Amino acid sequence: MLKAKYRKHTLEFITPGGTSRGVLNTKESWYIEVFEEALPDVVGVGECSILPKLSIDDRPDFDDKLEEVCNEINQFADSYHHTLQDWPAIRFGLEMALLDLKNGGVKTIFPSAFVSGKKAIPINGLIWMGDVSYMKEQLQQKLEDGFDCIKIKVGAIDFNTEIELIKEIRKQFSVDEIEIRVDANGAFHPDEARAKLTELSQLGIHSIEQPIKQGQWRKMAELCAQTPLSIALDEELIGIHEFSRKEELIKTIKPQYIILKPSLLGGFKASEEWVEIAEKHDVKWWATSALEANIGLNAIAQWTAIQDNQLPQGLGTGKVFSNNITSPLQVQNGHLLYNQDSWGKLP
Repeated sequence: MLKAKYRKHTLEFITPGGTSRGVLNTKESWYIEVFEEALPDVVGVGECSILPKLSIDDRPDFDDKLEEVCNEINQFADSYHHTLQDWPAIRFGLEMALLDLKNGGVKTIFPSAFVSGKKAIPINGLIWMGDVSYMKEQLQQKLEDGFDCIKIKVGAIDFNTEIELIKEIRKQFSVDEIEIRVDANGAFHPDEARAKLTELSQLGIHSIEQPIKQGQWRKMAELCAQTPLSIALDEELIGIHEFSRKEELIKTIKPQYIILKPSLLGGFKASEEWVEIAEKHDVKWWATSALEANIGLNAIAQWTAIQDNQLPQGLGTGKVFSNNITSPLQVQNGHLLYNQDSWGKLP
């Protein structure tokens, strides 16, 4: 007989995180713990992570639903892939907790060479939005840390200023030396998007994430068909649950890439459906964390490791938070490593 409980954790940013949807100072996560009544010391832990204004289950009754899941854990443990489709963060956390419990409650979600410390995952270095001096400061640090793939969020400050920043990078580093990805978070107006993509393409940009707001399938399809720069769908995937609907989206828009954020998409089984569809239609992909604490990031990294995707992934270490849980995850020379050190306690 399974038992479950949860606790809330308010994560605090060391430096406020700038996005096109505003500046974040804190972010909420909930840890769900699942265990067998007869073996209460073996506990599987999952993280339910919410991004304000982006997660479809960012709603006032989130705690109520999570309490219901814990109270009726034996029912949900068998049905969550279907019964929690409208609650992707909870589905993600419960799937993680059950896999952790299955593997002994030691935070090994997907055993692999990554978890044993024999494999590293190439990742991109993220440059947060802010004034030019702050973005330059971050960029310099990422280059010193050995990253050769940089992701820059655009759309919050003046576009010409952002272009000038990228030009400065290109003066120092060629396309062969530094791969640059940009993320617009839907900030461009459809009527101006193609012109902006053309300007970005002249700077040797690898790809742009979500240039226009999600939900405009026809306009996004036109943009993907005409773009001089590869387009990666991100927010576009959120809230699409049925397999047939996922395939309809891919077949309609025909993007060059999709980006998988398991905590926003409903977990790993849900993400694997996207992978299956993408590969069927010759669409490439990579995985990205979405400001989870180290519990969630650990699970996403372990899942990503077993996919054998050679592209740089969007996986940070949670070091943006001052009160994150200590974990074995480390970044070294632009790669994410699992160093076998012990985990800190849940708050």
